Amino acid sequence: MTNSPLSEGVVAGRLSGAELTENFADLHPALDTHEALVAADRCYFCHDAPCMEACPTDIDIPLFIRQIATGTPEAAARTILSQNILGGMCARVCPTETLCEEVCVREVAEGKPVKIGELQRYATDTLMASGEHPFERAPATGKKVAVVGAGPAGLSCAHRLATYGHDVTVFDGRAKPGGLNEFGIASYKSVDNFAAREVDWLLKIGGITVETGKRLGDGLSLASLQADYDAVFLGLGLGGVNALGVEGEDKSGVDDAVDFISDLRQASDLAGVEIGRDVVVIGGGMTAVDAAVQAKLLGALNVSLVYRRGRDRMNASVFEQDLAASKGVRIITNASPVAIHGNGSVREIEFEYTDDDLNATGQTVRLAADQVFKAIGQTLVGDGLPDLDGGKIAVDGTGRTSVLGIWAGGDCATGGDDLTVTAVAEGRDAAEDMHQSLA
Repeated sequence: MTNSPLSEGVVAGRLSGAELTENFADLHPALDTHEALVAADRCYFCHDAPCMEACPTDIDIPLFIRQIATGTPEAAARTILSQNILGGMCARVCPTETLCEEVCVREVAEGKPVKIGELQRYATDTLMASGEHPFERAPATGKKVAVVGAGPAGLSCAHRLATYGHDVTVFDGRAKPGGLNEFGIASYKSVDNFAAREVDWLLKIGGITVETGKRLGDGLSLASLQADYDAVFLGLGLGGVNALGVEGEDKSGVDDAVDFISDLRQASDLAGVEIGRDVVVIGGGMTAVDAAVQAKLLGALNVSLVYRRGRDRMNASVFEQDLAASKGVRIITNASPVAIHGNGSVREIEFEYTDDDLNATGQTVRLAADQVFKAIGQTLVGDGLPDLDGGKIAVDGTGRTSVLGIWAGGDCATGGDDLTVTAVAEGRDAAEDMHQSLA
């Protein structure tokens, strides 16, 4: 992401290195062994555990917490990873407050759930630190599978297929694998290069080759993949960003939030990341919150997150909304952008207030802005794809597309919520169906 020299308010180094290090420290520091045992002791080990029902990957949560409680975190990790091979990252980024922890019996009775996410991280981190990979590759089947997209869905699919002995080649357009986990998550949620380390650990299963710098339409075609491989899985993610469609959107200083987050995640020195004095983020999802919070942590003086509907309609969880507010982000709701003003670069952005049905009220407000980040959703990019439904690849319950021999999952496909954990489940389940078809 670059800014024109006209964006005089967008500069690097607003804060010292020490301040940046403190601001971007781990959002939830890891539990030590004593803390993990205390947290595990709060679990009732419910027989019909509602937390399991709420987990998109169907992890046996009471079992893994009991294993932690009995001093066998490595066994707990195997329980987790058998269902969710990216359990380490999911422990860091899953909105557990709206999934497993929301329905925890302790939460319902006392308003304080068992720390399921932090316990999952404790177990998976313990196993990864040991260097052990708990899965063995079956004898080679001679079958070859292409996976397009090295994000959560693609990696989950590739690992499960590799355990069955299939040879998997994973293609990705970026310079390194990881997808959303590597490029699209706030830096304070995944510190110490964890996403890349988790991918390296996952690949220890063997039988998986990763080829970067290749995407459909640029070095790859579905036709060639179908000719060269026995099956294909599409885990493309969503590569396009929706436009605001307002006057002045092309001005300097108006950028995509996903690019800002990606650049920040890949920055070797946070002090070199440019940020404005007055930052406005448009959107109401996790990407919007991640961009807004990180803008504030980089030293922006004023950060406003503006959403066209009410707070109760925001895709970002209440926890994420509260996190943003606690960092000094101002959340403005029921306001829709109508114009971006400035001479070459953005100076103000104008909004019109709306009612809950998005009807314009005629009342407008202008916010000072030298940097605007768009986080209003992403779109599927690609030609010659299988049949689409609502802008995504249409799939059945097993991930099969309209084209024989091609499966899809994750954000690019119809199905569940756009969450890392959901993508992992869809990649895993598609792999199981692919394996049956290849047998």
